[in-house]
Amino acid sequence: MEQNINIGHLTFVILLIAFAPILLKKIHLLYYYFFDRIFFLNFSFIRRKLPLKEKSFLMKNSSFYKDLSAKNQLYFDHRVSVFISSYNFYGRENLLVTRGMQLLIATSAVKLTFGFKYYIFSVLKNIIIYPNSYYSKNNQKLHKGEFNPHLKTLVISWQDFLEGNKITSDNINLGIHEFTHIIHVNAHKKTDINSVIFKKEFRGLKKMIQKNHRIKNKLITSNYFREYAFENNYEFIAVMLENFIETPKDFKNKFPEIYTRLKKMLNFNFSGY
Repeated sequence: MEQNINIGHLTFVILLIAFAPILLKKIHLLYYYFFDRIFFLNFSFIRRKLPLKEKSFLMKNSSFYKDLSAKNQLYFDHRVSVFISSYNFYGRENLLVTRGMQLLIATSAVKLTFGFKYYIFSVLKNIIIYPNSYYSKNNQKLHKGEFNPHLKTLVISWQDFLEGNKITSDNINLGIHEFTHIIHVNAHKKTDINSVIFKKEFRGLKKMIQKNHRIKNKLITSNYFREYAFENNYEFIAVMLENFIETPKDFKNKFPEIYTRLKKMLNFNFSGY
C-alpha cells in the first residue's frame, strides 16, 4: 500500500513538473484578462550578475539603465547576461565581436522588452554584425539591418547601430527597429502573455487609426514619423517604437492615444515613460 502511494506521489510530481510551464502560461493569461496587467515579471531561481566593469559600461552607455532603480538594474543585468548566452554572435568582413558589442546589442533588446515576462525569442538564433552597410542578396541592395525569420538571423551594420544609440533624438534607432521586427514575428507564432498583449494592442491601434480620421490625417501630415513607417504593418510598428523609445515626451504630446497603446503593448512603466 505504501509503495503504491509513493508511486502515486511520484507520478503526480512528474506530471506537475511536465505541465507546470503550460499551467503557468494559463495563469498569466487569466490574470491579465481579469486585472489587465501582467502577473509577475521577474523571477528566477538563480539570478545572473554582471561584473562591476560591465555594470559601469551599462551605466555609461545606457541612460535607461542608469535611471532604473537598483533592484531593476539587477533584473536588467540578469536579462542581459541571459540574452548574450542565448544567441550566436558572428562578425563579418574581419570584424571581431567584442564583449562590449554584445552588451550594447543586448541592452537594446532588453530595454525594449523590459516590460515582458518572456524576453528570449525562439525565432532568433544568430546575430551577424557587419562593420558598415552591407550588400543583401535578398533584394540586391545595401542594407543597414534586417531580420530573416526563416534563418532565425538578425543582421546589422555596426556603424549604423552605434549611430542609432548615440543620436537619441532623431527617432532613428537600428537596434530598436530590428528587435521590434523580431517581437512582431514572434508574436504571430506564440501564445504567451507578451505575444497576446502585443497582438491585441496592435489590432486595437490599427482599428483606432482606421476609424479616427483626425489621428490618421495627423499621422501622415505631422512629419513626426519618417515615411518608411507607411511601407507596411511591420515597418509601421517598428518606426512607432523607435519614436516611442527615443522621444517619449514629444510622442505623448503629439499622439497621446497612440502613445498609450504602445505603452500598454510594451508594459512600459518606467522612468521617463
